[in-house]
Amino acid sequence: MERQGTLKTALAGIQWLFFMFANTIVIPLTIGHAFELGAADVALMMQRSFILTGAACLMQVLWGHKWVLMEGQAGLWWGVIISLCASAPTMGITLPELGASLAVGIVLAGVTIILLGLFGVADKLRPWFNPNVMFVILLLIGSQLMIIFSKGMLGLNDSPEIPPNIALLSFAIIVFLLLFNLFGPKKLRNFSVLIGIIVGWIAYALLFDARVQPMEEGGSLWKLFTWGSPTEHSLNLGVIGVAYVTGLLNMANSMATLKGAAVIYRKEATPRQYSGAFVVTGIMHMLAGLFGVVPYSTFASSIGFLQASRILNRLPYIIGAVMMMVFGFVPQLAEMFSALPLTVGNAVLFVAYLSMLGASLKQLEGISFTSRSIYRVALPLFIGLAWMTMPNTVWVQFPALIRPLISNGLLLGMMITLIFDRIVPWDRIEEQDRADGQQSSQAAAAAAEKQVSA
Repeated sequence: MERQGTLKTALAGIQWLFFMFANTIVIPLTIGHAFELGAADVALMMQRSFILTGAACLMQVLWGHKWVLMEGQAGLWWGVIISLCASAPTMGITLPELGASLAVGIVLAGVTIILLGLFGVADKLRPWFNPNVMFVILLLIGSQLMIIFSKGMLGLNDSPEIPPNIALLSFAIIVFLLLFNLFGPKKLRNFSVLIGIIVGWIAYALLFDARVQPMEEGGSLWKLFTWGSPTEHSLNLGVIGVAYVTGLLNMANSMATLKGAAVIYRKEATPRQYSGAFVVTGIMHMLAGLFGVVPYSTFASSIGFLQASRILNRLPYIIGAVMMMVFGFVPQLAEMFSALPLTVGNAVLFVAYLSMLGASLKQLEGISFTSRSIYRVALPLFIGLAWMTMPNTVWVQFPALIRPLISNGLLLGMMITLIFDRIVPWDRIEEQDRADGQQSSQAAAAAAEKQVSA
């Protein structure tokens, strides 16, 4: 029995490792391409991402919120940075100038987040994240992730057209994992992510050319400001402002994740957990800005992973985080695991995060809407989803400095739901609608009674 428990813990730790790895590996590759960095710099960014992600997870589980929720490079930041890189030429700034301005904005946001955590502001923000806001945020985050995973598993990260063979393999992996989760052995279903990656990787290696490309060497692992140095390039105040606002809005990810995870842990997070989570996230923002990686947040997608794995023990999580750091410090290991086909990883994550829909719908349990109060969730949700489908090119006539804010569906939807929910007197509207409904029912009943008596 003891041996079985040890084996289960080890396998769960490996699964956490693959989850962290799969959620990290794509980001430095795409950001490096966006900043037009060389292969050596991209490889070093990948190592830093591994090390800092493992360290962030350890800090959160030991001193932050202390739940097994991955602290990873935020999808919100990922999209905003890529959007800014794409629009840099129209803003009249170079990529190093953009990187330097981003670094300053990210570090300033990190300092602010730490102060908010230390002074207990995080707990005071909790009323803003009621079930209606949580539903919108979780659903938008899930939708944004699904768009990213869909493009990745269909091979659209490397080609403007979908390769049929890659698409067929991805759909085969999805079908396999769906059947496995629906009908597979209960004990093995906890390791569906790990099993899916192994099976998919083997299938990819058998069907396609999966040779490992050696990483180039060069540069310093901990070189400061790899995207652009503030001391060497001019700064753009608009970009600094956008980065600062994005950092503050990114706190919603941590708030939403902790509130969403309460369903799994069957208890609400304490004010101490919120404060700890903010301090760790703020520290990771500062490190991300200094060393040129995408800033961090507590991953809402961890909720879907936990619902799929059903493993809440901290030890496997710690094992996975430590192994993640080891991969970063050992270039050969990072090189080996960088051979994981992105299409396979994205296909597996696509299935793993399907349960995020359940996490968002649970927020609305017991809540009913009227014909007017439904606007409370419908407006920010549908604007966010609609904006996600629009290419960046449609916003070229808008001022370049506000373009990243208004063109990002996730960012815009989060802003609208937080503001819209606070400025509109929804309780009064719902009370009026209920009163009108009662009057209509009474009038209808009186008319029916009158008709019967006649």
